[in-house]
Amino acid sequence: MRRRVFHDPPTERNRVWQTDFSEFETAHGGIWRISAVIDYVTKYCLAITVTPTSRGRDAVHCIRLAVEEATRILNLTDLRVDRGEMEVLDAEDNVIGHAPAPIAIVSDNGPCYRGKDFHTLFTGHDPLLRHIRTRIKSPQTNGVIERFFETLKYEHLFRGYIGDGDALDMETHRFRIIYNTIRPHQALADRTPKQAYLDSKTLPPS
Repeated sequence: MRRRVFHDPPTERNRVWQTDFSEFETAHGGIWRISAVIDYVTKYCLAITVTPTSRGRDAVHCIRLAVEEATRILNLTDLRVDRGEMEVLDAEDNVIGHAPAPIAIVSDNGPCYRGKDFHTLFTGHDPLLRHIRTRIKSPQTNGVIERFFETLKYEHLFRGYIGDGDALDMETHRFRIIYNTIRPHQALADRTPKQAYLDSKTLPPS
């Protein structure tokens, strides 16, 4: 038997999250790595971090912050109660049942997402998360997080003076608040990502 997380594009929060790293050079010459986690359907930025490296442990930390944020904002004790279902298929692709669907974490094929540290997120008898890597040289399949980074840089970071890592950390978190709670998105029926994340479990496909 095998399972599939989704066949059609998801229409509910906490079905698919996208994550990635993006580099940023500050005015004093330091190169920092920004990591973020975005809910695919609602565009809600669940977590953002600034670190000097983009190792597996850095990626794990950002994902864990995202789980904490989702649990907090939904006022849950266990995020598993908000997950969906996936079909259980037999060898001929016939649906023979349903099972709880771990949240799909979509990333590229960077080294930090292939190592043992990152793999620890997906172990256990009833894992909350499962990992899906994009096809090699296909960044468009992680497009929501890529567009988020473009907006962060071109509409916020590049417009000001970012001297060092502390300033970058402050500005990325400031932008996360603006992005999530102030900026309406046309694709979300002119709601903010926070409103979309909280208002309804079901939304039109992105």
